[in-house]
Amino acid sequence: MWVDTTLTPAGPTDRAGSLHLAPRDLGPAPTTPGLEAIDQDADVVSAIGASGHEDHRHPFHQFLFVPVGRAQIWADGASHLLSAETGLWLPAGTWHAARFDADCLVVPLDFDPARWPLPLTTALPIAITTRRRRLLLAHLRAGTACGHEVFSALLTEPRLPLPEPRSSVPRAVAHQLRGEPGDQRTVDEWARDLHVGATTLRRAFVNETGLNFSQWRTRLRLNLAVDLLARGHLVGAVAQQVGFTSTNGFIIAFRRHFGTTPKAYAESELLVG
Repeated sequence: MWVDTTLTPAGPTDRAGSLHLAPRDLGPAPTTPGLEAIDQDADVVSAIGASGHEDHRHPFHQFLFVPVGRAQIWADGASHLLSAETGLWLPAGTWHAARFDADCLVVPLDFDPARWPLPLTTALPIAITTRRRRLLLAHLRAGTACGHEVFSALLTEPRLPLPEPRSSVPRAVAHQLRGEPGDQRTVDEWARDLHVGATTLRRAFVNETGLNFSQWRTRLRLNLAVDLLARGHLVGAVAQQVGFTSTNGFIIAFRRHFGTTPKAYAESELLVG
């Protein structure tokens, strides 16, 4: 189900800026050429139902909140699996397509770019922390327009959502990588060292986190890099410390996930600090 939270003009029985929550038809599944090539995680795709939206864009910024179920969004050449733990910013003009599971509830929050400047140029996943979840749910219960508190809460503390694996083997891999993010072992090498099948380990990461092993490790490294950059560490040193084999590769990955360069992010954090 898609909950429409578009702002409507105040009417005789409306409060100014109130939000109307009303389910609407999702239409057919996306048929955008190349969607299948964007997402290679068949296990994730098979778990998502056939309802969704074809490729489209909006003149406003949109934040997608999925308090129930899961949704998969394709934007900027990447696939994003949304859940109660992960939301997604879509800057105005971003082309995107979506697919929702049968029991999914999607809440889009729309923001006028003229009033709410968004310092992003690409889609950005956001971790739904306890504070953010409470703010979003309170906003929905009140049926009022999003204010500065909600908007700011969805922008501060940039971190990529990083779900924790649940079963013992992938959890052991995750634990060791948190302590040694520079560990360059491939998923096949991890599987060999832990005496499990490589296919089993790959599927465990996808099924339990929504990310394949490489995506999970990249997000871990980038989240660690955010902390080091905010403390004034040099970009090249950070890249090496968190496990990237080249500074250029680190810069490309950082820009792709956060919409800015490590240097620009570090400078903004130091200015604020």
